[in-house]
Amino acid sequence: MGHYYRRKFIDIIARWGSLAMVLLAIVPLVAVLGYLVMKGIGGLSWSFFTELPKPVGETGGGMANALTGSAILVGMACAIGLPVGLLGGIYLAEYGDNAFGKGVRFCTDVLSGVPSITVGIFVYSLIVLRMRRFSALAGAVALAILMLPIVMRTTEELLRLVPVTLREGGLALGLPKWRVILGVVLRTGASGIATGVMLAIARVAGETAPLLFTAFGSRFISLKLDQPMGSLPVQIYTYAVSPYEDWHRQAWAAALVLVMLVLAFNLLARVITRRKGES
Repeated sequence: MGHYYRRKFIDIIARWGSLAMVLLAIVPLVAVLGYLVMKGIGGLSWSFFTELPKPVGETGGGMANALTGSAILVGMACAIGLPVGLLGGIYLAEYGDNAFGKGVRFCTDVLSGVPSITVGIFVYSLIVLRMRRFSALAGAVALAILMLPIVMRTTEELLRLVPVTLREGGLALGLPKWRVILGVVLRTGASGIATGVMLAIARVAGETAPLLFTAFGSRFISLKLDQPMGSLPVQIYTYAVSPYEDWHRQAWAAALVLVMLVLAFNLLARVITRRKGES
């Protein structure tokens, strides 16, 4: 009987200890979100989303240039990085059980741990110095490189979870392997891959360091890919280190918008995963 109560006591301690650790992990997130809402909600207005920044020293204006630039940069990064990441993940899952595949897998894992500022310096020397100017193209390439390991490894792991019997069934029907991969394997793992894509977008949407060396920034809305382009993270940094109180207010508002966007991408990834689990 004493042994039973001892186990019961240990079980209760373990449960409450686990709950305490979960709450301890949530506290920083709640504190950051709460502080951002408190500091940034007052700076949000219609003009914040629709107007360009005012000249130095003038109050008012908005961050339409940064919001537009971030959307363009992330969209271009997806156009560059997603096809490479998806195809690379397919190769690793379906044909990567060899020395070359192991080497690619190792390089991908190493790339996922490279600091983003290092990627920015690399793209700076590769593109910016050759073009002799900052550009949106360079910024998109830097963000695409950061997306690659997340998309590639997520795609590989999700495709490896697809049962072998589905592949064998498609091949038994006389379909070529590429049709089986596209029509059966990819379709089965589509929702999980979409989750990885959402997480990759959330990862690069808030990057500042690589954009300082590549896209740099602009106070105007620019659609030219060979010219500097504004972005939300860079403008937050610029405003935060300035001596102007109005810029500080807008920086807090922009930080709140950026965190809400990243949170939305993460929640979307969770929703996609849950729907897949229910189906």
